[in-house]
Formats: sequence, C-alpha cells, structure tokens
Amino acid sequence: MSSPRKLTPQEEARLAQVRANFQERRRVSESLEGIGTRIGVYSGKGGVGKTTVATNLAVTLAAQNKDVALFDCDIDCPNVTRVLRISESPVQNGEKLVPPARFGVKVMSMAFFQENEDEAIVWRGPMIHNAINQFLHSTEWGDPDYMIVDLPPGTSDAPLTVMQTLNLDGFVIVTTPHELAVLDAKRSINMIKKMNLNVYGVVENLSGGVFGTGGGKALAEEMDLPFLGATDMRADYMNSQKPAALESDDVAAEYASIAAALDIQIEAGKSK
Repeated sequence: MSSPRKLTPQEEARLAQVRANFQERRRVSESLEGIGTRIGVYSGKGGVGKTTVATNLAVTLAAQNKDVALFDCDIDCPNVTRVLRISESPVQNGEKLVPPARFGVKVMSMAFFQENEDEAIVWRGPMIHNAINQFLHSTEWGDPDYMIVDLPPGTSDAPLTVMQTLNLDGFVIVTTPHELAVLDAKRSINMIKKMNLNVYGVVENLSGGVFGTGGGKALAEEMDLPFLGATDMRADYMNSQKPAALESDDVAAEYASIAAALDIQIEAGKSK
C-alpha cells in the first residue's frame, strides 16, 4: 500500500487558508446566533439617505420595546455614530467588545476606531473584509430582536462581503424619487437577486420637493416588490441632536408605518 502523496507548499497553503476561513465563519456564526432578524439597509447610490433610514428605523423599533442592534458596515464613510451622537466607545470584556447604546440601540461602527472623524479610510477589499469579520465575531451582540445593518453603497466588494458574511434575512432598499437613484437602486436589487437573497421592500426617502415623488413606488411595482413607504423631505431632519423620528411626530408616524410594513414582510418570509 502506497503512502499518501505529500502536499506541495502551495497545496498546504491553500488548505491552511480553507481551514482559517472555516474557523472564521464558525466564530462569526456563533457570535450572531442570538440575533432574531438581520435586516440590511442598502442602496446602489450613496447620498440617498441610507444611514438616515437605518438609524430612524432602529430607534423606531427600540421605541416599540424591541431589543435592537445597529451595525454600521460602511467602513469607508461610517456616519451612524454622528447621527446618533454617540460619545462612548465600546468596552472590552475579555475577548469581546460590548457596544455602547444610544436611544435604546446598541451600536458598532468603524467610527469608534478612527483617531479623527474626518480622516479618510483608504482600504482595499481584503482589509475591509477582515475588518467586517473582526467586528462580527469580536462584538458581544447579546440577543437582539433585530440587527439593522447599514451597508456600504454600490455593488462591488464591500457590500458583497457583508452579504456573504452576515447571512442577512432580507434587505430594505432605499432610493430617492430621482431617476438616477432609482436606476442604481434597481441595480442593487438585481445584485441581491443574483445572490438568491430576500428583499423585504423599497423605501422612498427625500420624497417631494426638488426630487419629485413616486420613484420608489414605481420601482417596487416594476421589480414586483413591496413598497414599504415614503419619508418626506422635511426641515425636521435639520435637528442634529436626535434622529428625526424621536423629535417629529410626522417623521415618527412615517417610520412607524414603515416598521409595520416591514414586520409584515418579515413574518411572511418566516412562513415560506
């Protein structure tokens, strides 16, 4: 009986990488196993209000006595901490980081680890991948009912890494009514569908005024997706001390309606 063939150095290296990837996925899975529903808030274009929707949706759910975590995965331009006005940093607890909370929402973001808020984070794909994985398996998330994930915009490496790593239950697509934003939102929906992932529906942000209205609803109808609701362009968002859903009754009503529509889609997804 012949002895097993000795692996080449290249084969040994590939096998070691496979083992490392498996261990990394296992650690991430264990860290996230207590989370109820993982919701990605996503857009094909930056500047459509993805972070605004993610933060206001998170605080709306928290105000409904839900346990909510918010994961800012926009590694290049993390803005969640600025919107929520979080001054505390994560606390080390053994090998885990305990995320700070604001308005009832637990938050983890790359912004906590920047020396200066206005510094540029110039990273290539592998570094972004490693950072996201490090956040996921080193954070003590607890057992939240919801994890809202603020994804990077676009359809390239950073959002792809998040989608492949987090095993999200579904996505909320954010667009403005503007033609170009709708086009890019359609591209992001097609990316999600190519990966056989679920889209909960579309939110039209910054509705009315110079952007017009109806683009988000028309997109939902074209792509055969639920339309979760619209948020009007309001001066209420100019108050930077709190998310607008906690300051304005009108904005609170809009997000309560979106949260209710989203809940219907989540329950429908569980029954499939």
